[in-house]
Amino acid sequence: MIDAHAHIFSSLSGFGANGELRALDNGKAIWANGEVIQLIPESYGRTMFTIEDLIALMDRNAIDKAVLLQGGFLGFDNHGVWEAEKKYSTRIKAAAAVDPYSRNLESIISHLLSLGFHTFKFEVSTGCGLMGSHRTFPLGGEMMYSIYSRLYGKVKTLAFDLGGRSEESHQIDEICRISRDFPDFNIVVCHLSSPRKGEDENLKRELDSLQSDNIFFDTAALFWKTRPEDYPFPTARKYLGYARDIVGAEHLMWGTDLPSTLTSATVKEQIDYVKGIFSEKEEKWFFSKTAEKVYF
Repeated sequence: MIDAHAHIFSSLSGFGANGELRALDNGKAIWANGEVIQLIPESYGRTMFTIEDLIALMDRNAIDKAVLLQGGFLGFDNHGVWEAEKKYSTRIKAAAAVDPYSRNLESIISHLLSLGFHTFKFEVSTGCGLMGSHRTFPLGGEMMYSIYSRLYGKVKTLAFDLGGRSEESHQIDEICRISRDFPDFNIVVCHLSSPRKGEDENLKRELDSLQSDNIFFDTAALFWKTRPEDYPFPTARKYLGYARDIVGAEHLMWGTDLPSTLTSATVKEQIDYVKGIFSEKEEKWFFSKTAEKVYF
């Protein structure tokens, strides 16, 4: 079993539309506008979630491998996730993250490539992503295409968190264009493109337009995107059924979005709620084989 979408942080350095996110006691955190959130379960005490915390949860739930993605919600930590991959090289793959507006972007990318990163993740949502702290920019524009071109042939996978349908970052047509212009990239759309409850027909249209040999989806936190809803999360189950029928299990990956989703569901619940949606063969793709192909 592979968790295709997890996070770690030893020092919370989040940023987004509400400014900086900083740690409080008992698993809480505070945005710069004063909003306090329960970031991780209170039982953790400290507001951090280390690679050892993740490995412990993986071991307790029979999860063999995990992919570490990054984003503005917790803050970038390229060195930290690289160290985690080095320490647990048979179990962990880490994605790099960059801010395209960094003045010294070329030297940053050169360093990350020298470390051996094979995946770059772009969290671009208008809430906790790059379009929360920068003006809206086109994912198919000159600035981003210069990054993709720099990475092409050196990096295997690009992952995008586009935010929800109402956000200016939700650029489905641009993802289709990127997949066509860079056919050797694996393109991952995180969170099944973040559908909300009541968006059945829109999700079907998006999945249909995103059908491509090199486009894949992780389904991390799908039950959280369709909240409020209790386990076993019927709307999330329904949406997974649409995805199975339209793009196929070979293009879908299970994931948790740990640690923040622990405030809503245990890891076991995040595994069990999808049971019965896929055939035995499809489950092998969904829980393991697709992520092995895309990331490992």
